[in-house]
Amino acid sequence: MRGNFRLRMLVPFVAALFLAACGGNGGVTTGATSAAAPPPAETPQQTAPAPDKTGGFDGQQAFRHVADLVAIGPRTAGTDGNRRAQDYIAGQLKGFGCPVDAEAFHTPTPIGDTEMKNIVVKIPGNSPDIVLFLTHYDTKRLPNFVGADDGGSSTGVALELARLLCPRKNALTMWIAFLDGEEAFNLQWNDPDNTYGSRELAARMAISGDLRRVKAALLVDMIGSRDLRIKRDANSTSWLTDMVWSTASRLGYSDIFVSSSTAVEDDHIPFLRRSVPSVDIIDLEIPYWHTPQDTLDKLSPRSLAVVGYVLITVVPQLEQKFARATAALLP
Repeated sequence: MRGNFRLRMLVPFVAALFLAACGGNGGVTTGATSAAAPPPAETPQQTAPAPDKTGGFDGQQAFRHVADLVAIGPRTAGTDGNRRAQDYIAGQLKGFGCPVDAEAFHTPTPIGDTEMKNIVVKIPGNSPDIVLFLTHYDTKRLPNFVGADDGGSSTGVALELARLLCPRKNALTMWIAFLDGEEAFNLQWNDPDNTYGSRELAARMAISGDLRRVKAALLVDMIGSRDLRIKRDANSTSWLTDMVWSTASRLGYSDIFVSSSTAVEDDHIPFLRRSVPSVDIIDLEIPYWHTPQDTLDKLSPRSLAVVGYVLITVVPQLEQKFARATAALLP
């Protein structure tokens, strides 16, 4: 993803130069936390609330999913680590009883033709209208980058969301898409080297006719920071952003879902370009973005629980909104 902070674009560049100077994959100790290192002891402020306090959403379980993904290591599209992440995600989803559709595709990239795979859960509802949740699970092509927050945190939340939604009797059809290839292969974010999976999914849904049934797309990305602070994305659809932020405020999280705004280019853009109402829920202002320091110790189960609670609370609001809209069209 790309924000409007020029300094953030320098971070991976400096990190890459530093790693190259130190021998690439790191024969020099830098003092950074190892990807395999356990997270620090949680303070009461970082412990996830009990699921009965967060609409059934289990922040600790979401965190365990992130830990399992981080243990795989780098998960860049087209690599063995990426395929192991696919197997993990699909295995967990099938264990929840979710219908799993693995959508493989090939696409040209700066490193050549690359195989990618979107993993899509399609939960039938009483209405054919779709609420679409999005996350990406791939990691940036950088040495020693395990993407605990960037790719891991949102995937953990989406897996826990699937556990709740798959057995639920939903008024609307629910899709949860685990996207491949969000990250650019080159250091910089330049079109078309980014959002491969979301562009593929949006195109497939347009061809199948499913895209016109999508009433709202909610993207989560980088939402696990111990000091989580999510700004409103200026590119996102206003009414959907308002719904998410007002829900967070009502739940007592206005210190996390803050009122200031920024502009982010991310996996929601291909859907916005096709006139799908979309919102990006992301904390892009983290000091470890696209560096080897994006490790498990930077994350908080509480942050995952907060975002998950907001999402699961938004679902019935969307169902009510579009159930009323459908009823108004009936003779």
